[in-house]
Amino acid sequence: MLALDERLCSLLLDNTPITGRVIADVGCGTGRHWSKLYEKKPARLLGFDVSQGMLDVLQEKYPQADTRLLRDTTLPGLGTASCDLVISTLTIAHIPDPEAALTEWNRVLKPGGQILLTDYHPEALAKGGQRTFRNNGKVIAVRNHIHPISAIKQIAEKLGLVVLQIVEQQIDQSMRPWYEKQNAIPLFERYLGVPIIYGIQLKKSNVAD
Repeated sequence: MLALDERLCSLLLDNTPITGRVIADVGCGTGRHWSKLYEKKPARLLGFDVSQGMLDVLQEKYPQADTRLLRDTTLPGLGTASCDLVISTLTIAHIPDPEAALTEWNRVLKPGGQILLTDYHPEALAKGGQRTFRNNGKVIAVRNHIHPISAIKQIAEKLGLVVLQIVEQQIDQSMRPWYEKQNAIPLFERYLGVPIIYGIQLKKSNVAD
């Protein structure tokens, strides 16, 4: 998933203005995408996450990082119409109320600003897909909320955001070697042809409310 997200995020960022812009990374974690963001020389890059531990790691990697701990959907440190781009990768399914989150992201966006989000595809989650990590030798599954892409689109349209593009990636034969290395061919065969990750690019109207 991390490799697929890296590819998808890079695709979405390719034609998105970054240089001299104010960028908010919601669910930034340890800053997986920050190297390529810093290369594009933003005016300001802020990282938001619910995990102080992850923010601490990000701060170690990038001492200049401006990070904020999230308590709810509010983005502290960002005024209304103060941000050019909000990115959120592999995060939206962790949020119980996507409308509250998108409403806040839309609030901080300047007219003409954009939102880029990627996440585990809801079809894969509905089929039983899980996000897991290892801790002290144990595999721990992270709770996910299933938000259909159609629901995200409806929220965006309600907020006056235009959908510029939606990109979906399904499990295909090119991914078989990865599953083989993990001794997970039965899992590969179960999910073959199922969309596994998606990305959406949204844009706010150029006209101020």
